[in-house]
Amino acid sequence: MALGADRYTSRADTLVFLGCVLLSLAAMSLPDRARDRFAAALQRTVLAPFLTLQRQTDLVSASLQRYDAVLAQRDSAALAATFLPELRSENARLRGLLGLGVRLRSGYIPAEVLHQADPTNTLTFLVSAGAKQGVKPLSAVVSPEGLVGMVATVDDETSVVVTWAHPEFRASAMAEDGSVYGIVAPHGTEGPRVWLLQLGGVAYRQQVLDGTRILTSGLGGVLPRGIPVGVVVGVAGEAEGWERTYLVRPAVQPAGVTHVMILTGAPHGDPRAVFQSGGDAP
Repeated sequence: MALGADRYTSRADTLVFLGCVLLSLAAMSLPDRARDRFAAALQRTVLAPFLTLQRQTDLVSASLQRYDAVLAQRDSAALAATFLPELRSENARLRGLLGLGVRLRSGYIPAEVLHQADPTNTLTFLVSAGAKQGVKPLSAVVSPEGLVGMVATVDDETSVVVTWAHPEFRASAMAEDGSVYGIVAPHGTEGPRVWLLQLGGVAYRQQVLDGTRILTSGLGGVLPRGIPVGVVVGVAGEAEGWERTYLVRPAVQPAGVTHVMILTGAPHGDPRAVFQSGGDAP
């Protein structure tokens, strides 16, 4: 029985196919006007559900494409919004650097911070200027806010900069009014105050008030005089009857620096007018 049913079904399919072929041939042989009327009648009756389904499928496909486009635009807007504060900060820093260049007038080499000079040492970084640009070892490296560090080694096209946070960094410094002199160095290498400096070697009888601005003194001839180092925020310790050591909040956080100036000479004019607190452009 099953075999006979299969044969019957196969014959029926064949007959339907042959009928469709004959109807197609007959329709093709009709005059154009009659053929158009026949096609329109088929579209309104037999083919109407299929044509409706096709239109709905096209609408769904177009809606999915529009949805994908809107989703892509939303993702792009969200990504741009994520980087907007960083871009604003970068633009402000670049404007400050341009202003610093105008105030310095000459005696500097602009450079971009490329990456850490040593993957295991986050306290040094590589800059995009070297001996061919006139960079020399021990040159001061600054940003619009003040001292970043100094050049340690120089290659033809790049240089390694040691930041003020490096354990071996030392600089001769003074109070802004020139009343107190000392040596600034990183305040320890661990703990909550690792990103502070300390001003040591201050005579016990001399008191430095909180908020006093600390500048490089130029003594020793390594760093030019007048580069902002930071602001005194408290006393780190004292040797009774001998000296005090003061905590200094740095003017620059090296981790946020992307472009720097490498000084090839002392700043022109009053350093307080050259370096602006917070890196504001003139």
